[in-house]
This record gives sequence, structure tokens and C-alpha cells, in this order.
Amino acid sequence: MKSAEKMEMQATAVEAAKAAGAIMSRNHFAAKKINESTQRDIKLELDVKCQQKIESMLTRAHPEVAILGEEGNAGDIETDLRWIVDPIDGTVNYTYGIPHACVSIALQQRLAKRNAARDDFETIVGVVFDPFTDELWTATKGQAARLNGRKISVNDGPLKEAMLAIGFAKDKPTMDYMMPYFMKLAPKIRKPRMMGSAALAMTYVASGRFHGYIESKIRLWDVAAGGLILECAGGEFWRMPRKKGEHTYAVVASNGRIRKQIERTCGPLDPDGLLKK
Repeated sequence: MKSAEKMEMQATAVEAAKAAGAIMSRNHFAAKKINESTQRDIKLELDVKCQQKIESMLTRAHPEVAILGEEGNAGDIETDLRWIVDPIDGTVNYTYGIPHACVSIALQQRLAKRNAARDDFETIVGVVFDPFTDELWTATKGQAARLNGRKISVNDGPLKEAMLAIGFAKDKPTMDYMMPYFMKLAPKIRKPRMMGSAALAMTYVASGRFHGYIESKIRLWDVAAGGLILECAGGEFWRMPRKKGEHTYAVVASNGRIRKQIERTCGPLDPDGLLKK
């Protein structure tokens, strides 16, 4: 895809992300209808409404492109181009009125052959919008990442200086797997953080606010846009696909310096034992 085409697609994604962000802002303090709730996760009616708004805008502008979203798919998601949409990343925060949530939209293109991370698609456009801080992160593959139009870059500090975001996902096995990482890393870093939005954790690493973010079970729509933004800011988006067909990954997002230090402290992030096979 030519650079001009990618920029056009990015502009569409920005417009859609801001429209969904406006819905989030209008309903920040309103009572929210819960469609589904478990001990560690919440699905809101607003998740669906925001995705519907995004879908309508993306489809109107580019009807040929499929959509893979947290709240459902549209079109053939195995075709050459597809949008990856998380309408509200940080839904639990948002439900409780905590202003740390965002909209994440990525555009992916099918690869001619699988890459080193075992991906069949690569992200070529990434947009993350936080309506509560009015911060917009954007990236197109091969160009610098930007925050509200200004170039950003990672913080190259070592592990001992790191602000490190650690995610625990939604199920007990994943929490049990990640707890030793927390216990081993917490004394080695400046501060651990559990903020509740993977997409914002990724963009915070890209912006130099965090040095890294790790999670052993995260979905593609949480990290697709943020991963490209991080790479375009000079960082490293290490990921390992988990169960086939679930779009689930183990992730170490970092400044490119601290992943090896994390591995020396805790061992590599490998919840399925794939590195041993």
C-alpha cells in the first residue's frame, strides 16, 4: 500500500476513534448498562454502541475492508486488509468512572509469508485515542510515531529505573502465571503499575512514560495499534501467539533494552512452553 493510501486510512481511523471517544466522554459520569459481568471483566452496552459507530464510519469510507473487533466482526477477516478495533480498552476502569480508557484502531495487511513473530498479518496503521486527556497517538508503518502531531520516542533507561506496567488478564491460571513475574520484578524496578488499559500501556511505553509492559494473555485488538506505535517510536514489540484462532498473545512491549533484563530476572515469558519445543 502506498504512503498516501495509508495516510488516508489513518485519517479515517482518527475520525472514527474521535467519534467513539466523544460517546465515551458524554457518558463518563452516566449510569452504564452492563451487558455481561464476571468477577474480573465487564462488558457494557456502550462497548457495542462505540463499535457500531466505528464500524459505520470505517465501512462507509472503505467498504472493501473487513473488521475484526472485540464486539464482533464484519466481512472476511482473513482477506488482505482488515481493521482491528477495540471500541473501549479499559472498560472496567470506565465503568467505575476512572478516566483511563481509550479507543484503539489498527489497519492490518496480510503478509506474503509469516514473519519471525509468527504473524500472518502486519499492522500498517495504528491509532489510539484517549478522550479523557485528549491525547491521540498515530503511526503508519515506516514513519515516526506521533502524539497529538509531535514525534515521540521511547525512554531508553535500564530495568532498575523502569516504570513497568504488568497485566494479569481475566482468568486464574493467567494470574497465577504472572504473579511470580510481579514478585521478582517489583524489587528490581523503580515502580510497577497496573493501569487497566493495554493499549494505553503500549502508547505510554512509546511516549517514554513507561519503560515496558508485560502480559501473558492479551487479545490482538488490545495491542495491534499500540504495537505499531511503539515500534515506530523506536521500541520493541515482542509477542508470541497463543491458542490458534483466538487472536491471543503473550506480550513484552519495551524500550528495546529491558526485555533481556526481564528474562534474566524471571525467565522468558512463555506461558505455553513454546520456546522449549
